[in-house]
Amino acid sequence: MISALIGLTIVLLLCVLRMPLAYAMTLVGVVGYASLLDFNFTAALTISARRIVDTLQDPALSVIPLFILMGNLISRSGMSVELFRASNALVGHHRGGMAMATITACGGFSAICGSSLATAATMGQVAIPSMRRFGYADSLASACIAAGGTLGILIPPSVALIIYGILTEQSIRELFAAGFVPGVMGILLYLAAVKYVVWRSPEAGPRGHEMTSQQKREAYKGIAGIASLFTIIMGGIYLGIFTPTEAAGIGSFGALVIVYLRDLLTKKLLKEVLFETAVMSAKIFFVVLGALIFSNFINRAGLPEGLVHFLTNQDLQPMLVFLMIVVIYLMLGTVLESMSMMLLTVPVFYPVVQSMGFDLIWFGIVVVVVTEISLITPPVGMNVFVLSGMFKDLDNRTVFRGVMPFWVADMVRLFAIIFIPALALGLPNFLYG
Repeated sequence: MISALIGLTIVLLLCVLRMPLAYAMTLVGVVGYASLLDFNFTAALTISARRIVDTLQDPALSVIPLFILMGNLISRSGMSVELFRASNALVGHHRGGMAMATITACGGFSAICGSSLATAATMGQVAIPSMRRFGYADSLASACIAAGGTLGILIPPSVALIIYGILTEQSIRELFAAGFVPGVMGILLYLAAVKYVVWRSPEAGPRGHEMTSQQKREAYKGIAGIASLFTIIMGGIYLGIFTPTEAAGIGSFGALVIVYLRDLLTKKLLKEVLFETAVMSAKIFFVVLGALIFSNFINRAGLPEGLVHFLTNQDLQPMLVFLMIVVIYLMLGTVLESMSMMLLTVPVFYPVVQSMGFDLIWFGIVVVVVTEISLITPPVGMNVFVLSGMFKDLDNRTVFRGVMPFWVADMVRLFAIIFIPALALGLPNFLYG
C-alpha cells in the first residue's frame, strides 16, 4: 500500500511539473509494477503490454472514435447556429432569454457532440457576439456558455461515461440511461441560475424581441435533423434495439448524411474531420491505457484493499466515507484538469465504493457531475480558459465571477443525486430492471 501511495504522489508531482498525465501514469505504473517484482522490468513490460492488447481488442472501445467523429461532423454542419436560433425562438423574449437560450442550445449541442470543451468553444463563437449586441453583461454571457459547456460531459452520449465504463467494467448503456435525468436537471438548474442573475441585476440580461409564429416554425424546422438523430441514437440504446457501439456507427453515418444534405461535404472537410477524430481518439486512448497500466500497479500494490481495511477499522458510516471521497474530488478539481482527475482517481476509489455496497452506476454519475463542476472551478476551470482564449477582451475573473450562481446550481444537483440515488438509477432500473 505504501508503494502505491508513493506512486500516486509521484504522478501528481509529475503533473504539477507539466508532464502529460498519460506519460506520468504509464511511467509510474511500469516502474512501480517492476518494483513489486524485484525490479523485473521484463515481466512488468510484458504484463503492461498484455493489458494494452486486451483493451485495444475490446470492440466496446470503438464507441469513442465513432462518437467523436459524429461530434466533429455535427460541429462542422453549422448546427450550433440553428440550435441557438431555435432555443432563442423558445425563450429569447424573456428577460435573460438569450442566456437561457444559450444554456438550452449547449444542452442540445453537447448531447450530440459529447465534448465539454468543444461545446463551450463552438457555442461561444455563436452566442457571445449575439448577447453583446443586445447589451448583455459579459459576466452573464460568458458564464452561461462556460457552465452550459459542462453539460457535454454528462448528457449521453458522453465520452466521460464511456471511459468510466471501461475503467470499472460497467454497462455503458446503463450509464447513458443514468446520465439522462441528471443532465436534464443540469439544464433546468442553470436556467434557474440565469433567472436569479437577472432578478438581482435586470440590466445584465435585457429582454429580446419575440419572433413571429412563422419565424419560430422555421427555427424549429432547422433542428429537425439533429433532433431526429439524437432520438434514433438514444432511443435505440435505451430500448435495446442496438448496442452503444452500433449506435455510435449509426450516429456517425447520420451526421455524415446531415452534412451531405447541407451541401457541406467536401474532400477537404472530410479529410480534416477524419484527422481531428484520429488525433483526439489517439490522445484519449493513450490516457486510458496509461490509467489502466497505473491501475494494475496500484491494485497489485494493494491500495484499494488497504483503504477498505483502514476505513473498516475506523468504524465510519459508509455515507460519511462517500462524502469524504466527494470532498476529495472537489478539492482535486481546483488543481487538476477534469479528465485527468477522473482517470487518476477512479481506479483508486471505485473498489472502495463497491466494498461499501454503493452502486457503481450511481457512483459514475456522481464522479462525472463532480468532474463537470471542476470545469468551472477556479483556478483551473478549463471552460473558462477556453472562452478567455477565444475572446481576448474577456477577463478570467469576470467569467469566474459570473459563473458562481451556476457553480451553486451544480452543487445543488450533486447533493440531490447523492442523497436521492433514484434520480440517477430510476431510468436504468425502469428500462433494464
